[in-house]
Amino acid sequence: MFGVSAVPFDPFARTLFGQPRTLVTLCLTEMWERFSYYGMRALLVLFMIAPTAEGGMGLGAVEAAGIYAVYVSLVYLTPLPGGWIGDRVLGPRRTVFVGGAVIAAGHVVLAIMGGSGLFLALFLIIIGTGLLKPNMTAMVGSLYASRRDLSDAGFSIYYMGINLGAFLSPLICGYLGQEVSWELGFGAAAVGMILALVQYGIGTRGMGSLGAAPENPLTPAERRRYGVGAAIGVVVAVAFVILDLLVLHVSANAIELGITLVILLVPIAWFTRTLRAERGNVEQRNRVLVLLVLFCAAAVFWLVSDQAGSTVAIFAQEDTQNTVLGESFPSSWFQSVNPLLVIALAPVMALIWTVLGVRGKQPGTAYKFAGGLLLVAISMGVMVFAAQAAIDGKVAAMWLIAVFAIQTVGELMLSPVGMAAATRLSPPNRVSQTLGVWFLATSVGDAIGGRLAQFYDSLGQAAFFGMLGLIALVATFVVLALARPLGRLVPD
Repeated sequence: MFGVSAVPFDPFARTLFGQPRTLVTLCLTEMWERFSYYGMRALLVLFMIAPTAEGGMGLGAVEAAGIYAVYVSLVYLTPLPGGWIGDRVLGPRRTVFVGGAVIAAGHVVLAIMGGSGLFLALFLIIIGTGLLKPNMTAMVGSLYASRRDLSDAGFSIYYMGINLGAFLSPLICGYLGQEVSWELGFGAAAVGMILALVQYGIGTRGMGSLGAAPENPLTPAERRRYGVGAAIGVVVAVAFVILDLLVLHVSANAIELGITLVILLVPIAWFTRTLRAERGNVEQRNRVLVLLVLFCAAAVFWLVSDQAGSTVAIFAQEDTQNTVLGESFPSSWFQSVNPLLVIALAPVMALIWTVLGVRGKQPGTAYKFAGGLLLVAISMGVMVFAAQAAIDGKVAAMWLIAVFAIQTVGELMLSPVGMAAATRLSPPNRVSQTLGVWFLATSVGDAIGGRLAQFYDSLGQAAFFGMLGLIALVATFVVLALARPLGRLVPD
């Protein structure tokens, strides 16, 4: 099933509405994988803060938000080594299957063991996602090696699959977890990932040589060197865990801080090294400088926006009337608003940019980023008013729906534009690597957001959301101030 096929593979030999049939397999796999990821994520913080008498872990809001932030940050960090394994060791096809199996194991552990298996489950899901996500994207890209003119349409379909899974999962997993039992909610996420593996395994039979072999396999000498390094790393990690359990007893807060620092150091090291390497190439150095500014802006955006799964989720659970037109619903269903609006609004935003481009009035990348940051700042302003209203009792669900709607428009102004900019501004021989680093903006934002979440209780809800809004507003003005200088360095 995953061996190297000698049969040349033509993705367009069998098509469906002009797109390769293989795209259906990859889209469904990613849809079910995202179903499992977002289904579990919608329940994670709620499960951690739920009283033990209700089957939860009984953690405080700050501790739960910190664990959530580290988890999400590492999910966006591990695709860097995961992509390397696919490129140089296993090949994308095998790596996707191995990653999916590890993810499924993580969900099964959480469904069976609950809080006692939480950290093992999160570890497995982090590792599995790092293996699956970049290699799945690489396989989709490989389908269009001979038809680049169709790649935008293909990736749009792929992105719709992602958001369909993200939309359905909180509705199903959220309902089962909050209304029936936590174990059943997490179990539904596990079933989603197992379905992904089954249909992926069946679908790979018709893929020929697609993704079957690594693009740049390790030499025997490199295998030995990296093998020794990996073995040493495992021994050191195990030794640290044993030492911590027996002697050190490092606090969870210290571990979270250490992970945050590592996440921050990775992009700092990459940008520093890349700028040094491009010292003799003024044009390319300018491109990297522009990319650095956009990276920082994107990190601020995700710092605020991804509070949706932690502090905003807690607000939804504890301070929001989860009813619409007299019908009640689980608070986790709010997590479906963003993907639903992405599906609805993405074509509209694409049409707006196209029309403005034809008229010669399309704003530059920096101005789009500023618009996204301004909208996420406004969404936190709405949260401030909601938090103040919640002092007198639970607020209406429309407050949070408005917040997610505003953030979704901001996301569509920043996220796809950022991916396109990263591709355009990348050093020509490091496009894939640059895209991997670009996604670290989410990791950095989530890591810092997790540290700031410590102030959720001490500052009070209104002040906390106001602080996040102020951070985004300051970033908006900084990007606006730099927009023209950036445009002179690298015209759009």
